[in-house]
Amino acid sequence: MTDARPIGFFDSGIGGVAVLAEAHKILPAEQLIYYADNANFPYGSKSAEQVRALSRAATERLLQYSPKLIVVACNTASSVALADLRQRYDVPFVGMVPAVKPASALSVSRRVGVLATEGTSRGQGLADLIDQFANGAEVTTVPAAGLAELVEVGAAASEIEPRLKQYLEPLLTAGTDVVVLGCTHYFFLRPLVERATGVTVVDAAEPVARRVAQVLDEAGALAPQGSRGGVEYLTSGDSHELARVLDHWRQAGCDIP
Repeated sequence: MTDARPIGFFDSGIGGVAVLAEAHKILPAEQLIYYADNANFPYGSKSAEQVRALSRAATERLLQYSPKLIVVACNTASSVALADLRQRYDVPFVGMVPAVKPASALSVSRRVGVLATEGTSRGQGLADLIDQFANGAEVTTVPAAGLAELVEVGAAASEIEPRLKQYLEPLLTAGTDVVVLGCTHYFFLRPLVERATGVTVVDAAEPVARRVAQVLDEAGALAPQGSRGGVEYLTSGDSHELARVLDHWRQAGCDIP
């Protein structure tokens, strides 16, 4: 069995492109549709009910393309809205989970740091994840206010680095040896984080993309062999601005299809 329908992705902005990029590598035959809800960015500072309403609206936009699966490529939306979406819509969903489990396994000092948005930091989903998978490691969560916003507008590294160092300093002082990027937007900052810390950095983009492949394979819903995959970008905001920012991060060395 095969299924030629596309895979949908959504995020409040460009952050979920991190997952899209990994999915494009793993599943090159698939048609991928990415919806950036730029007009409502950011989700991290909004109430839970606002995030659920925006996630439903994003889902309904993608449903116009009859997707075989939708990736909630946003940590805040996954934490707050994923259960609601699964209850409301008859389409499989795959969500984001901060990579606390692999980070805890990698940590030698048993001290792990999580950079996240304010919404993810205060959400019960992250707290439950830490309780379940920290495996005895001490996990410090840092609400990195304003960081995703800088990524979203394509800010220069010289503007981002001081803010980033401010958030990383207490983690390094505490002996943290693994940092989790708990927001998809931070994928674009990975080289800066690695350069600023010298520690192991992990994110969930590749594991989530592999989960997408697994779900489709188990359902017999992979694209027909020999299909020519592609990527389409949609936005609730300014399409020219979206293209500009994606080009900015491509030029900065990010692998964006």
